[in-house]
Amino acid sequence: MGNVLVVAEHLHGKFPKTTLVGLQAGKQAATLAGGRCLAAVLGKGVDALAAGLAEYGVGVIAVDGAPYEHYVADAYTAAIAEIVKQKDVEVVIGAATAVGKDLLPRVAARLGGGMASDVTAIVDARTFKRPMYAGNAIATIQIDSAPRVVSVRTTAFDAAPKDAQKGTVEKLAVTPDAAHAQARFVEFAETKSDRPVLTEARIVCSGGRGLKNGENFTVYLEPLCDALGAAMGASRAAVDAGFVPNDLQVGQTGKVVAPALYIAVGISGAIQHLAGMKDSKVIVAINKDAEAPIFQIADYGLVADLFKAVPELTEEVKKLKGA
Repeated sequence: MGNVLVVAEHLHGKFPKTTLVGLQAGKQAATLAGGRCLAAVLGKGVDALAAGLAEYGVGVIAVDGAPYEHYVADAYTAAIAEIVKQKDVEVVIGAATAVGKDLLPRVAARLGGGMASDVTAIVDARTFKRPMYAGNAIATIQIDSAPRVVSVRTTAFDAAPKDAQKGTVEKLAVTPDAAHAQARFVEFAETKSDRPVLTEARIVCSGGRGLKNGENFTVYLEPLCDALGAAMGASRAAVDAGFVPNDLQVGQTGKVVAPALYIAVGISGAIQHLAGMKDSKVIVAINKDAEAPIFQIADYGLVADLFKAVPELTEEVKKLKGA
């Protein structure tokens, strides 16, 4: 019986929903493995974060120090690997975020363990399910080598709730050796917006190549997002055309989202895009092409010129909110 270690990402002194999703997956894996669920919090001055995470009923390992003030892959890999060795960890779990995709393969390589990426279900401590071919097939894979390293799809598990029984907090001192401390933090260029975070928003409005240029995202899609209180996304075609920055991309090679409402504007529905949003609760598609593939998965479809339909929709939303 081995323990499960969850890598707990944090930003600006808070844990995003993606971390709580990873924590829920970790708890599930620990139950199946018959071990404890632990969570690693790395950073500088993380006492409050560690105490807050303990409220979710897990044992928290806090690694506090200057080398961990900002995410640097080499330092974080060394620290996670050391925790795995000291705490008899059988499974390492993290969310399939930008940091998770960068960190977890390094951890697996350092420890010589097997890895499963973008997991959507945990069968037991060795067996996992993950999508293949843009979600058209689900593979059941078994990892025999330990420790097993797993990144979980952030839309596949619920966020962990707080537990009535608080966990413990243990501080662990880990100093990255010189061989693995070559990289250094220079700058974090964060994109700031008043809109909700794309991966955590209840409503997402995404635009595609049908919007024709970046200015039309501003003129047509942004007012709809603001009226609905929605996050803005985009298809890969729109990003590749330079209409919007790539941090808005939804799809297999972008962000995977599953909001309560997803509105696809001028998006044809290429398989690459569908892989990143088809688990949304309600999907609305607006496209002038009645044969567009997006209509095959949409709950509601409007065959219309988006340049007329979207402003009308925006005005109706404003009227309803005003009423």
